[in-house]
Amino acid sequence: MKSRRDFAKDIGKGVLSAFMVSSVSNSAGRHTTLKQSQINTQNKIRIGIIGAENSHTVTYGRIINVQKRFPGVEVLYVWGETDEFARNAAKRGQIPNIVKDTMEMMGKIDALIVDHRHPKYHLEAALPFVKADIPTFIDKPFCYRVAEGKEFLKIAKELKTPVTSYSTIAQSNEVFDMKAQIPDIDNILHIICTGSCDINSKYGGIFFYGVHTVQKMMYIFGEDVEEVKVSTKDDKTTASVIFSSGYFATLYLIRKGYSGWDVLLLTDKGFRPLEPRIKETDSLKPYEDMVEMFRTGKEPRTHESILKCVAILEALEKSVISQKWEKVVV
Repeated sequence: MKSRRDFAKDIGKGVLSAFMVSSVSNSAGRHTTLKQSQINTQNKIRIGIIGAENSHTVTYGRIINVQKRFPGVEVLYVWGETDEFARNAAKRGQIPNIVKDTMEMMGKIDALIVDHRHPKYHLEAALPFVKADIPTFIDKPFCYRVAEGKEFLKIAKELKTPVTSYSTIAQSNEVFDMKAQIPDIDNILHIICTGSCDINSKYGGIFFYGVHTVQKMMYIFGEDVEEVKVSTKDDKTTASVIFSSGYFATLYLIRKGYSGWDVLLLTDKGFRPLEPRIKETDSLKPYEDMVEMFRTGKEPRTHESILKCVAILEALEKSVISQKWEKVVV
């Protein structure tokens, strides 16, 4: 089985540019037929997954194949970074087919999930399938660099191939309910968001788990983040965040012994937790939104939002090194 490094090499470092200059008109004639078949809600949806190192791959298999939460939808193929990863995901997620080359799935799937642990591998893996009109969900984080993400999403938009990416922590009814409360809260002086994160993770540092905290913050308080500044001491990390709206936030990025994603507000009446007024019992919304996109082509999140999240993470990464204020550039 090819290693992840070999796979990336096979796709080629210049693949994004090559697809950018290819003629969109070459695929125009097949768009109507393919798109109509993909958005037909009566059709079965065959899913392939690229990446098996991440535990999320097993989760997709369990929800879709084992629990059968989405009738007519099946995860049929998985490619793993190693044989062991692939076998583990296939067994635990009841995924019937392991492929040794991702291109073996081409023509056999209706939708794709890309699920590497490090985001730098995501877009190269997804691009051939996006080029082939396969709706694609890219697990968090979407990518590792804004410039790369812009180029990829430009291609997807030109080809009208549905693409999305989000944190399952943020893409929830609970978070959207928290957002709905904000207009009724007067005089928010400061925002505190907490979340698990290891800024030295080999899977992209602050990108790997920081995406949950950042995207949740964006969803609730807005995407107009202008500058960030990270401060580290021993194994403790905080990040200051300035919004153009006037909000000021502190992120507590906790490496060990904590797995919560809490939000506190300081108002002129003191500190108060921001909590959802509803309680989700199954946490299926992120998976429902993904399947809905596969069925209808409707993207649940704007491309601009996806890129802004990557830009904030990229600025945070720079500040981890500089320990200074860094601008968020999209």
